[in-house]
Amino acid sequence: MVHGFMGGSAQWAAQKTALEDTCEVIALDLPGFGCNSSLPVISSISGFADWVIGELENRGVKRFNLLGHSMGGMIVQDVARRIPDQIEKLILYATGPLGVIPGRFETIAQSQMRATTDGARATARRIAATWFLEKEGSPAYESCAAIAQRASLNAIHAGLDAMEGWTGEDKLADLNPETLIIWGDQDRTYNWLQIETLWRCIPKTRLCVLPNCAHAVHLENPEDFNRILRAFLARAPSINVGTA
Repeated sequence: MVHGFMGGSAQWAAQKTALEDTCEVIALDLPGFGCNSSLPVISSISGFADWVIGELENRGVKRFNLLGHSMGGMIVQDVARRIPDQIEKLILYATGPLGVIPGRFETIAQSQMRATTDGARATARRIAATWFLEKEGSPAYESCAAIAQRASLNAIHAGLDAMEGWTGEDKLADLNPETLIIWGDQDRTYNWLQIETLWRCIPKTRLCVLPNCAHAVHLENPEDFNRILRAFLARAPSINVGTA
């Protein structure tokens, strides 16, 4: 499991519990975030992909299922293209094929300036609120914001740089694993056009849309999210294309 921008391994606690009887779950903390907030930051998606591959090699993990959330979804797309023979199944969750989404609520440059002005803590809490349908009123908001607050201003800037410099739109057909796309229909970060592009352009895809959830479906509706994960991971290999 690879978290997104200002995320961390701690946010996957419910998923680790739900899957512990079916597989080993490795939830990574990317450099600059979560429990690895003290590590040197990385400012490119390809650099994060290199780090993930190296970390799995260091742990002796040879073959695995791979899940990426948000920015983590960009990272795992790069990982899947580089080492396709090591990946059983791919899960792209609340993510897209572009680092800079058309019609983004503000430019990356504006986000950079706002982070510098507001500071890391305020930026973390503000952005974490957008991940939930009820914003700060969500029961999971405070714990998620606490994880986000571990990111330094340097890590925030580096993550924004990484997303601004990345696109995988012209390489989606190169993703070979059987792929599940998960999206909350109220996601404020990734709109339907981004999700639809993944669904239609990746060769072997299944799509699951959860209603009344925003960007953090795994925290807003963990029961259904975990049920979907278990069902997909338990499926025999399939060649179905574009099924929902």
